[in-house]
Amino acid sequence: MRKDKRERLEAKGWKVGSVDEFLELSPEEAAYIEMKLRLSENLRLRRKRRKLSQTAFAAMIKSSQSRVAKMEGADPSVSIDLMVRSLLALGASPEDLANVISSS
Repeated sequence: MRKDKRERLEAKGWKVGSVDEFLELSPEEAAYIEMKLRLSENLRLRRKRRKLSQTAFAAMIKSSQSRVAKMEGADPSVSIDLMVRSLLALGASPEDLANVISSS
C-alpha cells in the first residue's frame, strides 16, 4: 500500500495491518497456514504437470474429486498428512517436500 494512502486511512481512524494481526494468529498458527498453502499449491502444480484431472488423481489415491479439490484449496478439513501422502503418490520425494515446506 502506498504510504500516502495508508496515512489517509489512519488519519480517518482506520487501522492498517496484516492478516495475521487481523485474525490474531500466533506465529505458529501463521506458519502452519503458510505451510498448508504451499503444500496445496504444490499438489495442484504436480497434478497438472502429470496431466491428471482431479477425478483421475482421486481414483489414483482412492479418494473423491471433491476431496482433491479441497486439498488443492487448502480446506481446513484436509489434514497435512493427506496432502503429504498425495504428494508422495505424485512422485514427490522427501527432499521435494522439505523444499516446499521451507520455501517462502
